[in-house]
Amino acid sequence: MAKIAFIGVGVMGGPMAGHLAAAGHEVTVYNRTRARAEAWVTRHGGAVAATPAHAATDRDAVITCVGNDDDLAAVTLGSDGAFDAMRAGAVFIDHTTVSADIARRLAAEAEARGLDAVDAPVSGGQAGAENGKLSIMCGGTAAAMAAAEPVMSAYAARIVHVGAAGAGQTTKMVNQIAIAGVLQGLAEALRFAQKSGLDLDRVFEAVSGGAAQSWQMVNRWQSMAEDRFDFGFAIDWMRKDLGLALDEARRNGATLPMTAMVDQFYAEVQAMGGNRQDTSALVRRIAK
Repeated sequence: MAKIAFIGVGVMGGPMAGHLAAAGHEVTVYNRTRARAEAWVTRHGGAVAATPAHAATDRDAVITCVGNDDDLAAVTLGSDGAFDAMRAGAVFIDHTTVSADIARRLAAEAEARGLDAVDAPVSGGQAGAENGKLSIMCGGTAAAMAAAEPVMSAYAARIVHVGAAGAGQTTKMVNQIAIAGVLQGLAEALRFAQKSGLDLDRVFEAVSGGAAQSWQMVNRWQSMAEDRFDFGFAIDWMRKDLGLALDEARRNGATLPMTAMVDQFYAEVQAMGGNRQDTSALVRRIAK
């Protein structure tokens, strides 16, 4: 069993850290809002750290799951950041969805300090985190993966090493690009069925067993039809992720017309007050 620091115990990080504690690891947590860290310890045991550096001291692994590039830089390289406190040979695992640039920067900083580093964004949402069934896409060296994989296995259904530092983050962009397209298609299909006066349950039965089937269809068709969106992966988060993909595309020369369009559609739903609604609320902008 390992000594682990988990930095960021929110909607995703909290359950992930909980699986580590349940697996018998010694877990110290840090959260910007201390009350959330204290609540986590009340439920799972372990200890609360006052700073990221305090959390990272004498740990075998340091895991982060925070908000964005700036948050990640602050908890790793900022004042009282984790990197200066980590011992040589420890592994750093980042589950935040951030830019590939900061992933590569942190990998270089880790190497200079004798640390291993893996950028490891996840897919599966809050339910996947709570059930320990996340899909994790990883960038880093083979040695870093060997150190990180036994830790991540506590909350993962699938762990794939896709390439060098930054490759995990660019793969997460692939994931979000694909989801955006599926949701737009699903939104249009649902509204088309409604306009056609079809029985939506029968339509779902007919099409969900064929080539049109997707995770989004199976899990969101009914809730979209019922105008239920107060759960799941928030539009604010999706727009952040799509922004990362569009920025990366400008750098690497990829063309993402559908992604740019859906990103603007999400901006319309935000203007309707849907910031924290599930990404399936994309359907709201299409008249019934």
